[in-house]
Amino acid sequence: MTARILDGQAVADRIRAQIAQDAAAFKTKTGYAPGLGAVLAGDNPASAQYVRMKRKACEQVGITSVAHLMNANSTQQEVEAVVKALNDDPAIHGILVQLPLPPQINEERVLRLVSLEKDVDGFHPINIGLLGMKGREPLFTPATPTGCMVLLQEAGAQVNGANAVVLGRSNIVGLPVALMLIKANATVTVVHSKTKDIPRVVADADIVIAAIGQPRFVKGSWLKPGAVVIDVGTNRIDDPTAEKGYRYVGDVEFETAVDVAGVITRVPGGVGPMTIAMLLQNTMKAAQRRAAFG
Repeated sequence: MTARILDGQAVADRIRAQIAQDAAAFKTKTGYAPGLGAVLAGDNPASAQYVRMKRKACEQVGITSVAHLMNANSTQQEVEAVVKALNDDPAIHGILVQLPLPPQINEERVLRLVSLEKDVDGFHPINIGLLGMKGREPLFTPATPTGCMVLLQEAGAQVNGANAVVLGRSNIVGLPVALMLIKANATVTVVHSKTKDIPRVVADADIVIAAIGQPRFVKGSWLKPGAVVIDVGTNRIDDPTAEKGYRYVGDVEFETAVDVAGVITRVPGGVGPMTIAMLLQNTMKAAQRRAAFG
């Protein structure tokens, strides 16, 4: 059996096309475009690249983006001042704080400061708390986990009643996607560094979401035949045969997993494009909500 490849780029392109239509209609109705404010502090080249990609994506769909680029020596007060200014700016509907922040910055304090109505990253403690509560819904959910759930829907996965294994328990992906799977009535096991006999745990999973940050960690031999595999990992590895001398791989060993899984995402081209699409969708939602409530 060879798995069906789930093309995250194609799904994201379809979503972005709809967002572009919505943004154009919004501007026609209100006279202004949806706005996203980005906060970047530090000298992490990957973070800088992510912000550039997100701003370019905004431009392509008709969302105005404003970036506040701060250096690695920025203080807590300086970062908080930028967030407060974006909170008060009526032209900004969503705020993106690019993580990680420099070590001297208290991330929790910064994220808590973001206005709940502008928390398009879905990381505000109240939004995360509502995500974890039965019968409650957050205003926004984090982009990457939301993208994973959309891809499961695209795959035709039966989440209700499924056994799902999430590898990784980060605040950005592992924890929120586990909560979202529970809301969708899956039985969820979260694998982490202290989990015993990980292959045995994975072997029972109808759905596998790998977000553990270890290149090619999950082997095809671990998988239940026909499982739906969503690979969140983006790991740079040396490859002398590649033009740049390196390439990116996921947390799943694709070459062995593709012969066992029923549906699988590639890296790159799977979850990555969905993350940006979901951020744009959240920003559009925030603008529409602001316009509706004034």
